Amino acid sequence: MSSPRSASRRQTPEIVRRSSREGEDRAGHLRLEAPNRQEVCGMRKLLVTVALIGVGVLIAGQGAWSKSSGPSAQKLADFYRIDSIEKTWHKAASRKDVDLMMTLWAPNATATIAGQTYRGKKAIRQLFEKAAPFQLQNHWESDTPAYKIRITVNGDRGTLYFECHYIDVDTQKVAIAVGADQDVRKINGRWLITKLISSSVTLKP
Repeated sequence: MSSPRSASRRQTPEIVRRSSREGEDRAGHLRLEAPNRQEVCGMRKLLVTVALIGVGVLIAGQGAWSKSSGPSAQKLADFYRIDSIEKTWHKAASRKDVDLMMTLWAPNATATIAGQTYRGKKAIRQLFEKAAPFQLQNHWESDTPAYKIRITVNGDRGTLYFECHYIDVDTQKVAIAVGADQDVRKINGRWLITKLISSSVTLKP
């Protein structure tokens, strides 16, 4: 007849085995069983498959993005360059810098002011030299960004419209307001004004 102590020893392995299956040891601590070789190989194959699928999706997405964004990126760059014409215009007017103003014009450009047309950069330069915003006695600043800016791009041609509000710094009032409707063209990589039609505009409260 076996003693209670020896019976307890015989039962211990079964208790440990049962506890192992339940994921805990006799002390109640969590026991983690290492995956077998077959499970490890299966996990590796799954990870490799997922990684290959991810790379394929990324490459396909990059190709589609490049094809669709190429023209759009160029168009955005053209919009930015055309908008820079407006910024330079107002900077030149505020500084009374005719030389800076003339950097915006194509050689054979035309400018129509109050029904009179000026042809070529020489005639347009003379126009700005006499224009009120460029006179030293007029303490005017050209408000920027301009109002009602509209830009279109079609290849190497485009249009630009904005309103110039010239502010008298002494009175803090609008001295004059002019609308500038322009055709622009990319010439040797630069966007330049090829045609201007300008007239006074009425400010609405």
